[in-house]
Amino acid sequence: MNFICTTCGHTETATTKKAHCDCGGLWKLDYHPPAFDPQKIDRREWSQFRYRSFMAVDAESWREVSMGEGMTPIIRLDEDVLLKMDYCMPTLSFKDRGAAVLIAHCKSIGTDRVVQDSSGNAGNSVAAYCARAGIGCEIFVPEGTSPKKIDMIRAHGAVCTVVPGTRDHCADVCRSKVELDGLYYANHVYNPFFYEGTKTYIYETFEQLGRIPSNLVIPVGNGTLFLGAVFALEHLLESGAIDRMPRIIALQSENCDPLLQAGIQGSEEPAPVSPAPTIAEGIAIGRPMRGKEILALAKKHDVRFVHAPEGQILAARACLARKGIYCEHTTAANYAAYLEYCRLYGKTSDCLITMCGAGLKSDH
Repeated sequence: MNFICTTCGHTETATTKKAHCDCGGLWKLDYHPPAFDPQKIDRREWSQFRYRSFMAVDAESWREVSMGEGMTPIIRLDEDVLLKMDYCMPTLSFKDRGAAVLIAHCKSIGTDRVVQDSSGNAGNSVAAYCARAGIGCEIFVPEGTSPKKIDMIRAHGAVCTVVPGTRDHCADVCRSKVELDGLYYANHVYNPFFYEGTKTYIYETFEQLGRIPSNLVIPVGNGTLFLGAVFALEHLLESGAIDRMPRIIALQSENCDPLLQAGIQGSEEPAPVSPAPTIAEGIAIGRPMRGKEILALAKKHDVRFVHAPEGQILAARACLARKGIYCEHTTAANYAAYLEYCRLYGKTSDCLITMCGAGLKSDH
């Protein structure tokens, strides 16, 4: 299996430890799944790897790494909204989907130490799966990261380095260490194996419901769930499993919205923004590294961007909690954005919203 540079088209074996192409471009996988066929789902496997016939999974290393991630329930919130309970995962966030595949790949190529930068959830997930795989791990997080996420990272035996400044600065510091020390960058944005895991969000929804809802609310910071979901939806469409793309409602923080602003401006690149503090820490990404790719897909599929109003996030969280759903602040932003979308565009039915992180992780 090979990587292909998204900028210059250079091909490199996927066993490389280079974080990106020599030209600076990010990798994509040279992988085209077979047509989707429900008969190819391995129903004996009770994890997201039941869909491995449609995933770029190399060797059998996933069997040593998987902790049963995926297979999360879909519940009804009200007559218009379904919730995919993706915080019902080993580390209490949807990032386990991608981390399981990425760390299985790391194990298969003999990686013994990785570094990663994160606002918390992805770092915690990578740390947990590295512990499972016997791989050393250091996670860089920005100041202001939820203390309980830091505690979880350290509990898995990883080094957790807190970096002063913004989330984007934290990423810069981590990437400098990668370049200087020649470490493997097990990053959920740079490494395309991560998206092979987040694709399963869609395959799983399709298997559970027998269809894809008309509207999908998906948060977009670095776009890990967005990209995986779109790749899987395109696969279902090309395979004839669905006859049209659903409406994707992509949300950004009101205080950090480079992709939304680019959409307004008709730009192919993320708009320059000065991020302000937001309690939706998981999507506070001022410089999304795959922003151009996200915007191209958004244009192709008529994606609508919407703000999660900062002043409505806690109210949305409280509303969900009163219905039995205790989620973290960034996840509550998904519901706040849905309510804002309804305010702007009217009643929106048959909508699936992801519940990506559990509430105890962001009580601070």
